[in-house]
Amino acid sequence: MDEEKWFDGDTDQPPNTPPPGGRPVVAPRRSPLGVTVAVLIGLGIVVTAVAQVWTEVMWFDSVNLRSVFTTQLGAQLLLGIGGGLITAALVWSSLHFAHRARPIYPPVTPQQDALDRYREALEPIRRLATLVIPLIAGLATGLTASSQWETFLLWRNAQPFGITDPQFGLDLGFFVFSLPWLTFAVGFVTMAAVLAAIAAAFTHYVYGGLQLANRGRDTTRFALLHLSSLFAVIVLLRAASYWLERYTLSLSTSALMTGIQYTDANAVLPTKAILAVASLMCAAMFLSVIWTRSWRLPVVGTVLLLITSVVVGGIFPALIQSLKVKPSEKSLEAPYIARNIEATRAAYGLGAIEVSKYVPSDEASAENLRATAAAIPGIRIVDPNVVSPTVRQKHAVRNYYAFPDALDVDRYTIDGKLRDVVVAARELDLTGVPAGQRNWLNDHTVYTHGYGIVAAYANQQDSEGNPVYVEAAIPAGTALGEYEPRIYFGEQSPDYAIVGAPEGAAPREFDYPAQVESQQVNNTYAGTGGVPLDNTIRKLAYGLKYRELNFMLSDAVNASSRIMDYRTPKERVGRVAPWLTLDGNAYPAIVDGRVLWIVDGYTTTANYPNSGLTSMAASTRDSTTSTRRSVTSLEQGQLNYIRNSVKATVDAFDGSVHLYSWDDADPILAAWRSAFPGVVEPRANISASLMSHLRYPEDLFKIQRTLLAKYHVQDPDSFYGGQDFWRIPQDPTQETARTDQPPYYLSIAMPGQTDPNFSLTTTFMPTGNREVLTGFLAVDSNPGNQPEGKRLDGYGTLRLLELPPNSSVKGPGQVQNDIASSNQSSKAFTLTLSQFINNARQQGSVVTLGNLLTLPMGGGMLYVEPIYVQGTAASQFPLGRAIVVAFGNKLAWSNTLDGALNELFGGQVVPPTTPTTPTTPTTPTTPTPGPTTPTTPAPGDLAQAIADAQKAYADGETALKAGDFAAYGEAQKRLKDALARAAAASPTGSLTVTPSPTASG
Repeated sequence: MDEEKWFDGDTDQPPNTPPPGGRPVVAPRRSPLGVTVAVLIGLGIVVTAVAQVWTEVMWFDSVNLRSVFTTQLGAQLLLGIGGGLITAALVWSSLHFAHRARPIYPPVTPQQDALDRYREALEPIRRLATLVIPLIAGLATGLTASSQWETFLLWRNAQPFGITDPQFGLDLGFFVFSLPWLTFAVGFVTMAAVLAAIAAAFTHYVYGGLQLANRGRDTTRFALLHLSSLFAVIVLLRAASYWLERYTLSLSTSALMTGIQYTDANAVLPTKAILAVASLMCAAMFLSVIWTRSWRLPVVGTVLLLITSVVVGGIFPALIQSLKVKPSEKSLEAPYIARNIEATRAAYGLGAIEVSKYVPSDEASAENLRATAAAIPGIRIVDPNVVSPTVRQKHAVRNYYAFPDALDVDRYTIDGKLRDVVVAARELDLTGVPAGQRNWLNDHTVYTHGYGIVAAYANQQDSEGNPVYVEAAIPAGTALGEYEPRIYFGEQSPDYAIVGAPEGAAPREFDYPAQVESQQVNNTYAGTGGVPLDNTIRKLAYGLKYRELNFMLSDAVNASSRIMDYRTPKERVGRVAPWLTLDGNAYPAIVDGRVLWIVDGYTTTANYPNSGLTSMAASTRDSTTSTRRSVTSLEQGQLNYIRNSVKATVDAFDGSVHLYSWDDADPILAAWRSAFPGVVEPRANISASLMSHLRYPEDLFKIQRTLLAKYHVQDPDSFYGGQDFWRIPQDPTQETARTDQPPYYLSIAMPGQTDPNFSLTTTFMPTGNREVLTGFLAVDSNPGNQPEGKRLDGYGTLRLLELPPNSSVKGPGQVQNDIASSNQSSKAFTLTLSQFINNARQQGSVVTLGNLLTLPMGGGMLYVEPIYVQGTAASQFPLGRAIVVAFGNKLAWSNTLDGALNELFGGQVVPPTTPTTPTTPTTPTTPTPGPTTPTTPAPGDLAQAIADAQKAYADGETALKAGDFAAYGEAQKRLKDALARAAAASPTGSLTVTPSPTASG
């Protein structure tokens, strides 16, 4: 068939051809000013874009990871340009050839008369529209394609899992790496074909090639060929989509579970195959139009395909589900539930849990507890979520220093012993700089860094309830070893700082306050962090990036200057490893003489077949993330596979970033290491010092406990019933928003262990309203301190204590209720516990309930909770005033953990290990064995003792009203001493008057 039968020519007139009887068409004159402005705007946009890209390249060079930038950008450009060109080419070809093949003389019909007006209106802009419309379509779809760069790279670097899917017999790597890319590719090409078909149909219709009247008999041959081919391609792509949907059934979610179920396997899978074949037949019917010149057959085929998809794809599976599955769902779904349980436990790392039956006792003596006394020094009584204001008040030193609102728990070897400590970095806080000193120069060149680490023992308080600090000095001390204390990169660092100065110049950067009032020590940065600003072009680039003229004008920006930006640890790790999901909490540690921020990185996917889906944000949200800004939950999204595959560090002094492989067996990590070679270092590069500060990550543990609440049930029948499912307790110490209780880091010895181990712990309760304990989970969080990345064998071992179903061990909520209403008195106080709490609140003090810890000890479950009291003055801060312990139905409290345990168990459990409140020295009253001759007390001794008791009582009342619990505690000690002396001096040898201060006024 020759070309003339397909293309009837172009009737366009040459440009500027005068219409009959008219004047020549004259192009409008453009204003030189307008052209100049447009050129300048365009030039500004281009220069700014170049500056953005160049500063990005320089930043990645500063961390020696330019390959990350080039690999990511290359993948984005390949997909964006390639995808955009495919769409633009299809749309342009449809517009161009449909117009070129238009009939010269369209049929004369009323519809064509109306279309003539549209053609006349479109003609002046037709050529422009033929270019702009494909360009817009290509740009939009190109941006969509470029966003799939991670999916593309995973597909290109796919790795085998070594596990076969039970339904299709395929390696799981197909579902994780290949299926997402194939699904996207089919969907993308379908979208491009649909846009091309719309463009073709519109052009053919407007220019007369497509006739809807007379059943389309007047449609041109080229329009038939063009449209039928495009529609055939679309239907062929739908066939491919139906085929891929068979595999995505392994990821489908129902109310029962995630994965293929009975109806899917026996009804939906066959129908997807049938629909794929039907789509192929329908595509052939569209191609038949080329010869039959009739739309009847493809229309019939399309209608039949739609009917088939409704009947076979929808109604038939619904009937199977209703008539066959529902009556026998438990037995029919059992094999598929078993698949789901096995896949979920494997995907979340729950397959090797050590499960023990634990029958706790409600009664325990001091002797029983003494058997596990080695773990008592590891009980953390300092709540890192409460003491931040205390640390700030004591050791911030100046208002422009700050600490996070939640401190971190770590381990250090101190005096030869491994000790749990709470730690925080003293970071810069520009909001604390006086308003009169806030300007660009001070914000970015003077106040550039924080200073030092503050660390306190996790299991000690002083006599006033303050943490006992092991490191807090300015200048930095050496209790934790000598280290570089300057923190240029931290969680609260401002957006950018400019550091460095020529040799011999006076130091400009504020370093730390001097010992002399109103004086300071300055410093000049001497490290290699940041990007050098050693020439005018670099200064101009950063000036454009931050829209700041001072980069060019200020003498503080010189040839020796360096700019530090993207300064928060998670931000820096996220930029060099955008494929990682990062833990919500980065924590500082002193490692090999430097402060390093440690960030846990996860590889995740939602494409692990048959594994239960969970929300990342919901699973990691708890009372800490809800009330503290420094600890966040994970990002929005779902997953059904997670591994802590990477440990990352950020140097607080120079910002250097290191990624270490932590799970070499993870296929997803292997794929990313293939895509970004050299970015992730081998685990052998982890030093012994760094290894000693790594720990089991909190967000991974939160996700695991969320899944374990259901998937501790491994019997399909029991899982189907759901009656044995658990739930995570709400945090009973939060009196407003009720969210999940967070897991806690502390050193404990699990049943069967002799020595305490640094662990992360949580508890479980049954679903429903029963506030009893059903499970206790702990994970070994200590990898040891061996060199070359060698971990202790027990690291990461999950140990679950399952309590009997009929257990009556109180859950955290019940214990907290007991604490709030307790009438238990204490030897250290004259009030009952409830009176102590209520009186403090009535006097205006803030009572904060610390973390309620649960520990399996002494053959039962021991609860420990510190109570903090904060006075009403603006300068007041929380102080640990009491510690409550509970075991079974018993509850005791004191001002020390040892005192509370001794009162609870009625004997000396362990020798005192924490500082106690000093008491007034008294004469020992321990009776001497054997008979003694009574002595007559002197009347003056009794009178003096009573007077001292009255004064101590009055002093206690005054202190209680003022919210001064330090003075109140001291007065109570004097009162006890005076009463003891009065009893000894009384004629009967005893005195029973024990006044208790009460709130008044």
